This record gives sequence, C-alpha cells and structure tokens, in this order.
Amino acid sequence: MTGHDTAKIIPLWLLIFLQAGISASSLIVEIVAGRMIAPYVGMSLYTWTSIIAVVLAGFSVGHWWGGKIASLPTERALRITGWTMIAAACTTAGATLLLRAFAGPVVETFTHPLAAITILSFLAFFLPSLFAGVPAPILTVVAMRDRKRSEQALGAMFASGAVGAIFGTLLAGFLFVPWIGSVKTLLVITCVYVIAALICFRLGKAKGHAARAPVLAIGVALGTGIWALSLPPVCDRESSYYCIRTVAVSDNPDDPVNLMVVDHLAHGISAREAPRVMFTEHAAMLDALPRMRMDTAHFTSFHIGGGTYSVPRAWADRGIGGITIAEIDPVVTEVAVDQFWFDPASATILHEDARVALRRSTQTFDVIVGDAFTDIAAPEHLVTRQFFDLVSRRLSPDGVFVMNLLDNLDRLDALAAVVVTLRDVFPSVEVWTDARPPQAGERRVFVLLASGSDSAVSVIDARSPDLTRFQALGSAFIDGIVQQKNAQVLTDDHAPLAYLMGFDPAID
Repeated sequence: MTGHDTAKIIPLWLLIFLQAGISASSLIVEIVAGRMIAPYVGMSLYTWTSIIAVVLAGFSVGHWWGGKIASLPTERALRITGWTMIAAACTTAGATLLLRAFAGPVVETFTHPLAAITILSFLAFFLPSLFAGVPAPILTVVAMRDRKRSEQALGAMFASGAVGAIFGTLLAGFLFVPWIGSVKTLLVITCVYVIAALICFRLGKAKGHAARAPVLAIGVALGTGIWALSLPPVCDRESSYYCIRTVAVSDNPDDPVNLMVVDHLAHGISAREAPRVMFTEHAAMLDALPRMRMDTAHFTSFHIGGGTYSVPRAWADRGIGGITIAEIDPVVTEVAVDQFWFDPASATILHEDARVALRRSTQTFDVIVGDAFTDIAAPEHLVTRQFFDLVSRRLSPDGVFVMNLLDNLDRLDALAAVVVTLRDVFPSVEVWTDARPPQAGERRVFVLLASGSDSAVSVIDARSPDLTRFQALGSAFIDGIVQQKNAQVLTDDHAPLAYLMGFDPAID
C-alpha cells in the first residue's frame, strides 16, 4: 500500500466532519478575539478591521503551509496535521495569557489606538489562525486522492469549511460568549483542537514514540487553558455586548460611590447617598440643560443609552416622571440596579437599539437625551441626518434634543460634522462645554442642544461633582469652525465619525 492509498480507507464523512469542526472553531476564535481585546482598546470598526485582517493573514499563511504539507504521503501529512492542531490548541489557550501580559505595555507604548489594536491582535491571534489554517488544504487533498468522483469530494470539503464557518459564527455570538464567556470559550476550542489532533494522529497511524509524544503537548495545551481560566476575570460581568466592571471610588462604606467601566472606558459614576449629583461633565450637562429648557418638574423624556442610569435616577429623585430608556444591553441595566442604585420601577426600560425603539414608538417626548457616544466606538447610526429627522418627529413642539460628543480640540472635525447635520434638521443648534480655556491636544466633552429656538441663557452652573460653570459657545465661533472644516452632512450612507475624530492611520 502506498502513502496515498490510505485515503481509500478514510471515510469522506470523517474528513468533512474534521474540516467543518476546525473551520467552525477558527471562526469562533475570531469572534471571541473582538470580545477579549475590547477591555484594553475598546470595540470599534477599527478593532474588527484589525482582527479580521490579522486572522485572514494567519489563515493565508496556514493555507500556504498546508498546501506544501499536502504533497507528502497521506499518513505523514496527517501526522503533521495532528501536530499543527496541537500547536493551534496551545496558542489558542495561551491567547488569554498573552493579552494579560502584553496589553498594558502595548497600550502604554503605542498611544495611537490603531497601532495598539493591530499589535495586540497580532500577538494574541495570528498564530492560532495560522495553525488552524493548515489542515484545510491537507484534508481536501486527502479527500480527493485515489477517490472516484474526486471533484465531488473537492466540492464537499469546500462546502463543509464554509458551513463550519457559518455555524462557528452563530455559536460564538449566540451561545458561547453570552453563556460561558470568552476565556471558557477558548478552553472549549482548545479541547476541540486536541480532539482533531488525536483523530489526525489516528488516521496517520502514529506508532511507538510518535504516538506517545503528542500526549505531553496535549497536556501543555490543556494546562495552559486551565491556567488562563484560573486567572482573576477581567470583567465582573461579560455580556453579549460589553465587558462590564464596577470599581468602588469611595473609601467610606457608609457613603459608597461606584464607577462603571464598560470595555476599557469609564462609563459613569454614581453615589448612593447623592442621586442628584453628577460626577462627569457630560452627565452634568445632560442633566442640567434639559431641565433649564423645560423650566418645569413635569416633562417626558427618552434616553438613548442607560449606562449607570445616572441622569434618569436623578430626574426620578426630583419627581420627574415619564422616563423611557433604551439600553441595548440588559446586563448593563442589571448592573445599574444592583450596584448603582437605580430603581427600575421609576422608568420604562427598553432593551433594544435606541433607533429601532424610537422608530417604533408613536409617543412624542419633551426631551430626548443622546448618551451613547464613547471614545472611538462612535455610534455612527445615531448621528446621521436620517436619525436626527426621526428624533425631530418624536419631539413635542417645544421639545429639545441633547447629545454628548467627544472631540479633539486640535481638530474638531467630528463636532463640525455633527453640528452641520443637526442644523439640517433643527432651527437652533447650540454647543455647550466646560467654561475653561482650551489646552493643546485636549479631548473635550461637548453637549449639543438642538431645538426650535435658542436657550434663554448661555451659562449654567452644575455640580460634576464640584460646582462647575458650563457655557454655550458663540454661534459665530461655531460657524467659523464649520466653514473652516468644510463639514458635510452625515448620512446613513456615509458617516465616517471615527475618522473625523482623528483615528486614522495618517494622524500621529
């Protein structure tokens, strides 16, 4: 019997099963990669772009290497495939450890977000993708060797890889990450790769030392996965959307103050004994500006994003009712209730995308609050002309829309674009910020207030937590920025907000 004759006794269904299982596992790792990197660099278009590029690069190198191995006699090729599966298991199990070890130094060394995201993706997920990409050409060639209707075998192997990728994507998003979390998911994939390795060694008829040697390597892979699982978790709660942590920022147990960290960003702060006090500039403005405009304790509101629910909690404490909140992540709401003292009975909570919820609603609101803007994870579908038009239709005649926005004072391209877009819908657009001199390179918090008329005042004082003065920037100043930037209206078809904020490769 020649080395190629082994293919005759390997059932095609077994090779299809192996191909599909490895393909599914590799896609699960790709999806989990985004979830695991988010606590260090956030989740954005750039995060997924880097991850997909790194994973595809790994697959490409793996496929090329696998093609060279496939030219060997079948049994030897399968034994080598078994070793690449052990390597895939070890590197997949070790991805967590690599992220823990290198995330801090990488983020500190490479201050540009794109560089940090790409390097972390490469360090943790290039090798797992490379080794997972090796088996596909080998198993396909083995399936075709000395087999009648080899063309059908070729099609079946390609199809099994694609079907496996589909199932892997679905399993990652709908089962593994929300049910058992990222680290346990990688341990499951490590076990799958180990099983695939054992099958390949069996098919390759490994004997003697060649059969015993993989045992130690398999033990290393499983041990690495268990070690990663034993480490303290990065997240207090890991949802389908975010890695959520709660940090106590008060040393007084009788006056607790908690900080919510979503992925890598401080998302909000609340004090148990002071529900009306805001601890961030944007929350202070989102709280004070609508109340200034309404000039009454009775108005309805729709809140885009919940987070710590600080503003709805403060308004409920003031006796303001008619509060509706669209928070896409139910786990965020659970954390806000458990650790940020929000009473869910004080508001109507919708666990869905705010744009979907607002489009389906037939109610009009006096105030709509946009509190979903965070760092490079810009919610582009919530800053377009189409969305602002929807907001205007859901506002009462004298209603106001307020939204927070971050931008670099050295650029202000994002601010200019959002202002122009709002002006395309609303007669009056005001830009509020902290009344202090700008600093070079500063990323400033702005709150934009859009309505049918200008505010009666241009300065307000609010606690954040110290008493802070906020002011509306002069319209002539804003007009000058808009003209200088030649700002264009953002639309559902084109809203490059992250690029406008300065996160593009050409910017140092």
